[in-house]
Amino acid sequence: MSSVVPPLTATFQRMLARLTQQQPLVINTSLRTGLSIAIDNPYELGTDLLANAVAGHQLTKTDCVVVDFGTALSVVTVSKAGEIQGVSIAPGLESAMKALSTNTAQLPFVPLTSPPSVLGKNTTHAIQSGIVFGYVGLVEGLVGRIEKELGHPVEIVATGGLAEVITPLTNRFSRVEPWLTLNGLRLIASLN
Repeated sequence: MSSVVPPLTATFQRMLARLTQQQPLVINTSLRTGLSIAIDNPYELGTDLLANAVAGHQLTKTDCVVVDFGTALSVVTVSKAGEIQGVSIAPGLESAMKALSTNTAQLPFVPLTSPPSVLGKNTTHAIQSGIVFGYVGLVEGLVGRIEKELGHPVEIVATGGLAEVITPLTNRFSRVEPWLTLNGLRLIASLN
């Protein structure tokens, strides 16, 4: 079980134990994962990011960056040697969209799809352009900076519910793996 909502972890743990008559393995950074964690406080690393790192490393067997398009946009860098080197986190596409429509008087919540042009000709297309193409630039910029800091190219894996919105608009991704996080959970469970 992976949880990034600490107040609900124990509740779900009890519920799953009742439903399955087994205690669930609750993912945390002290479990065996096959990776080392080179960040200031490993206990701050979200279990979803840990699962992504484990699965990304297993999948690529080289230096990789996993970009997860979920509620948050998370970018996890893992070395070929199996070291989680760092993380970048930004609001996810839907979170950004909600912030825009909630915090402005006239901008509506619009579908997260690619507009016909970066030059929005109406409010819907203007918002889609800013969010969708803006996030393409955000991801390309982060990945470019990561590669510059590391001094070499890396394999880039996309996952998450909104990956299909961004991945067709850039050639930076070598793989799109919709089930990467769940695969990471499976791999961690098998090691423990």
